[in-house]
Amino acid sequence: MLNIRNVRLEDLTELVEIEHLCFSKEEAATKQAFEKRIKLIPDSFFVAEENGKLVGLVNGPIINETFITDDLFSEIKKNPSTGGHQSILGIAVAPQNQNKGIASKLLSHIENVSKENKRDSITLTCKENLIHFYENHGFINNGISSSTHGGVKWYNMSKKL
Repeated sequence: MLNIRNVRLEDLTELVEIEHLCFSKEEAATKQAFEKRIKLIPDSFFVAEENGKLVGLVNGPIINETFITDDLFSEIKKNPSTGGHQSILGIAVAPQNQNKGIASKLLSHIENVSKENKRDSITLTCKENLIHFYENHGFINNGISSSTHGGVKWYNMSKKL
């Protein structure tokens, strides 16, 4: 049975493993970035757990801007209790657990929490091959992002809440 819950510091090792299986070294969040996110934004950092093992994650800070900027990958602050835009800096599912709907459940969970906290929208960047996935979840493609994170071409995706 899949359980989605807030992140805990003891999840760190498994989080780093999943992240590095899903993203290139240049794109993946570092152990230090995850430590900072766990400490500062545990209210918008969720993990999917199955039989006591982490199988996925979704996280990102609340921001004032409509779209993600590259500085967020290293510099974040505590989330305001209400308002703002829920960013998603990362959503990842361990390869052996992909294509089971876990990413969709994580996305739905962060959306529900965002609605409860009266966020204006959810914003993220994705690679071209994932645009369709996010559009199927109600996101709008806002075109190519100015992000140069990981040396990849990213697309701005957003969903009004």
